[in-house]
Amino acid sequence: MIVKAELFNRDVRVYEKRPKTISDMFEATVREYPQKEALVMGEVRQTYKQLNDIALTVAKNFYYNYGIKKGDRVAILVENCLEFAHIVLATAKLGAIIVPLNSRLSEKEITFMLDHSGAKVLVTESGYYEKLEKSQKRNELASLQTIFVIDDFENNGSSDVKPFSVLHANVGDKAFPVLEIEETDPLFIMYTSGTTGTPKGAILSHVGAIHSVLNYCYVMNTNEKIRTLIAIPLFHVTGMIGQLLHMFLVGGTSIVLKRYRTEEYLKAMEVEQVNFLFNVPTIYVMLMSSPHFKTAAYTDVSTIAYGGAPMSYETISQLKKEFLNARLHNAYGATETSSPTTLMPIYYPASKASSVGLPVPVAQIKIVNDQGEALPNNQVGELLVKGPMVIEGYWSNPQANEQSFVSGYWKSGDLAMIDDDGYVYIMDRKKDMINRGGEKIYSAEVENVLYGHPSVLEAAVVGIPDQLFGEQVKAFIVSKKDHSVSVMEIKTYLSDKLADYKIPKEIEFINELPRNPGGKVLKTILSKQS
Repeated sequence: MIVKAELFNRDVRVYEKRPKTISDMFEATVREYPQKEALVMGEVRQTYKQLNDIALTVAKNFYYNYGIKKGDRVAILVENCLEFAHIVLATAKLGAIIVPLNSRLSEKEITFMLDHSGAKVLVTESGYYEKLEKSQKRNELASLQTIFVIDDFENNGSSDVKPFSVLHANVGDKAFPVLEIEETDPLFIMYTSGTTGTPKGAILSHVGAIHSVLNYCYVMNTNEKIRTLIAIPLFHVTGMIGQLLHMFLVGGTSIVLKRYRTEEYLKAMEVEQVNFLFNVPTIYVMLMSSPHFKTAAYTDVSTIAYGGAPMSYETISQLKKEFLNARLHNAYGATETSSPTTLMPIYYPASKASSVGLPVPVAQIKIVNDQGEALPNNQVGELLVKGPMVIEGYWSNPQANEQSFVSGYWKSGDLAMIDDDGYVYIMDRKKDMINRGGEKIYSAEVENVLYGHPSVLEAAVVGIPDQLFGEQVKAFIVSKKDHSVSVMEIKTYLSDKLADYKIPKEIEFINELPRNPGGKVLKTILSKQS
């Protein structure tokens, strides 16, 4: 049942029956499914009871031997691994705050996040530790007291760098501390991978993460039989909340890959009888383009979720054809919404395929114009989101808090519309909309059509200066391997699918799209190249 409540001084809708904290949620699953597989990576398989025992030992070591208390920040800088889950659960048990760091970031960016968050300890790998040694020697990480390295490394005599194995040491008969952890307490500080400016540390709470996994469970109808394959980084809300914590709620199994590799992914899908997939659209394109893709081998797959970028109609059609037993769920969300804001329901009309679905049950959304006035259905404006899954705010960033929230709603920066049936359509990032002589052109619309061309692997559309119209459309295209296509062929293809003013004036073929460490296409760089 959904009821009204006040969280973070906002009137929101909440699930009346819900766990108080992530630890409460996980421990309830441990009691119900103690011998069920929770995590699988390579040859290692850990049951829910084993996972809980490990997390409890790590938490006790943190507390008694390294002074980690409620509210302390514990940073994680690793690729996907079992230790990632151990640290998350251990830290949550203590009421400390987890700071997952993007492993693709530069030394400067990582140093900023460690310093800004005031992280007390860091769990990392030897390669990343070597990247941070210079910052440590320059005393740029004043709050950092201990670094734990999960793999083999050469310690050059530093007393504050230790092997992760010390956290598995037996702490004797010491009782676990009695802690008062509230559902509104911070669980994560996740730094947003914005395309410009200094990263912002979004504060995700226990109550926000819990509502997100409940949203996934109720909309997708998931249960303990779910087996998901995690190749998306666990430092991202989709990997962490959409998959790992989601499985911890329902008692499902997470098969973890260190990173995405097409052939490894395909093999794991078949061997581990994976039935729940959640990826960005590009991964599905790469999977189905592989010479090793075998439709008959993936009949176990019952749910395919996707988000993070538009998926073309052609890719959706191919997924339906290749995964005959799967339901497709488009998803839209952000770090600031602790994962989903909208989800495609199990059953929906074919006419809604380009939608990102309906608002999740506890979400309140509205579309507003530039003056902040609510717009009626079928009109495009900025999407605002309110709900228990929306973050409290940004860590030590009052300016961002003031700019990003209004009347309890988070301002997404995305242009969207809602149809008469309540389905949401994402049109573009507000700053990416192109204005050609007064005609509004949404880059996502043009990109979606481009993705339908059989030779197009990736596409990005930007506005470029034009003396007559103010702006014109330019498309950057990455062709599929061994495919050859010309500018004229692309324009001819678009001519009967788009209005003439939306057809790119310029088309440029490039080897790859520039991206930031979070995987977002850097359209600012493309615009400067034009």
